[in-house]
Amino acid sequence: MQINFSYNSLSFIILIIFLICLIIQLFYHWGVFSKVAFYKKNARPKLDEELEPVSVVLCARDAYEYLVELIPTLLKQDYPDFEIVVVNDCSDDETEEYLKDLERKEPKVKPVQLKQHLNFFNGKKFPLSMGIKSAKNDLIVFTDCNCMPVNDQWLRSVVNCYNKRTEIVIGYSPYVQKKSTLNRIMRFDALQNGLLFLSAALNHHPYMGVGKNLSYRKELFYRNNGFISHYTTTVGEDDLFICQVATKKNTEVLIDAENAILTTPTSSFKLWMRQKSSRYSTVSKYNTRARLSLSLFYISQFLFYASFIALLCLTPAFCITNGSALYIPILAFLFLLRFGTQLFIYSKASKRLGEKGLLPGLLIYDFIFAFLTPWLRLLGRMNVGVE
Repeated sequence: MQINFSYNSLSFIILIIFLICLIIQLFYHWGVFSKVAFYKKNARPKLDEELEPVSVVLCARDAYEYLVELIPTLLKQDYPDFEIVVVNDCSDDETEEYLKDLERKEPKVKPVQLKQHLNFFNGKKFPLSMGIKSAKNDLIVFTDCNCMPVNDQWLRSVVNCYNKRTEIVIGYSPYVQKKSTLNRIMRFDALQNGLLFLSAALNHHPYMGVGKNLSYRKELFYRNNGFISHYTTTVGEDDLFICQVATKKNTEVLIDAENAILTTPTSSFKLWMRQKSSRYSTVSKYNTRARLSLSLFYISQFLFYASFIALLCLTPAFCITNGSALYIPILAFLFLLRFGTQLFIYSKASKRLGEKGLLPGLLIYDFIFAFLTPWLRLLGRMNVGVE
């Protein structure tokens, strides 16, 4: 009797955990992620005379090979008035010479040469601040050297999101698709992260953006003292600043697969892991609502799979003691209910965000990240990362 009671009690507790996590996960997919999955652009394309001047700002450190491809592409943007501010952050390669030569030929290119690092600013925050200071226009669009617009309409798509009260536009930047397991894992991670922060913004609770495809006003930057409040943190020039200044009234979202900007992914799993853990080090500085929302999603994702595996392990004993022939079919149905929901929502969202080829391995990637994300967040809290 004691053995039967123990098995039944343990199975019941785990089953309750499984059902609670299932409900939470279904809520996130239907109540939160569906905002991105069924998103429709409402903004009317602006006429040329309505497009205000723009400054594109990016930082470069030993990025010559990227710049020789990116800058000519940016110069071909179909936009009436813009400049490109490139901050050369103490590069040791040919970046400085390339930018000096380009400055003589292209009036739209404005290089900012930095010769030494400053100890009180870490990572990209000081060079990015110098780029913002050097920009002549109030409307600033940010990207990275390893990014590339898919066509000449990217700047228009960003500025079309602005209205009278808009001060921030948060965009998404999919990775370039390659035939490798690491590439698919990175793209799934980007998709899931994009669903979290884009849907939060669409639900009027923005908490982060990514510097690969981000825009805000120069006046907003100086009004909030730039990166001063988190200057000791190596990363966070995008997400921590947006978390600090974004509101439901001043923030718009850019979801535009047709005019996207692509990111070249790293080919090193070790480097990607260190970068991810470094990014997670900023989560503890998010506002309370954002931290709770992220924690609830990741914990319920982890416990959903963990409790499902535990229930499968306890199935023989449970069925013997209770004689339930429907236990396994019901358990399988509940698992497939969550997976079917995820497959449907991610399919719709992938089309909106320009992600392709992830659905065949969706279950595998989701399972991997259910257990990988807690580990990365732990490393982030221990400040294990890279600049």
